Amino acid sequence: MAQKATIYKVELSVSDMDRHYYETHKLTVAKHPSETDERLMVRLVAFALNAHEHLEMAKGLSTDDEPDIWQKSLSGQLDVWIALGLPSEKVVRQSSAKAGKVVVYAYGGKTADIWWDKIKNSTTRFDNLQVVNLSEVETDALSKLAGRTMKLQVNIQDGDVMVSVDDSVVYVSPVMWKAAVSG
Repeated sequence: MAQKATIYKVELSVSDMDRHYYETHKLTVAKHPSETDERLMVRLVAFALNAHEHLEMAKGLSTDDEPDIWQKSLSGQLDVWIALGLPSEKVVRQSSAKAGKVVVYAYGGKTADIWWDKIKNSTTRFDNLQVVNLSEVETDALSKLAGRTMKLQVNIQDGDVMVSVDDSVVYVSPVMWKAAVSG
């Protein structure tokens, strides 16, 4: 019998001083049976870093041709495609053709470093691609904040991220491996 997704209720308050974005998002997040708490929390941080009124969680792990998070225009165009982990060069290429902007949040320590060394030269032609690395120590600390019902406060300033749940705080310093070329 197939396992069902676990539902998480998240109140995500974003204070992004870099983009002057201040909103609270009430999210119902389905955690796939194979998804770890670490990946769930990376997904929430990625959402906060790109927060927008039209940003939403997609099917992600359960669907190969959808990102983890996306933003569509009012006309249905795919504006932003956000992927987590270490997608193949083929997935990066296909998503770069489908969306106006593609952001990959890589994590996993040495595994992420090896993935980037292997794929980085083939990504130079994708002007709409941004690749950001999250340290293994930080994503491991984030995983300890996970709970079925969460009130997350995410503060973003000068590219640094502070994630807090109750009295627990985790600081995340995303490292830009590849910036998208502004057009």
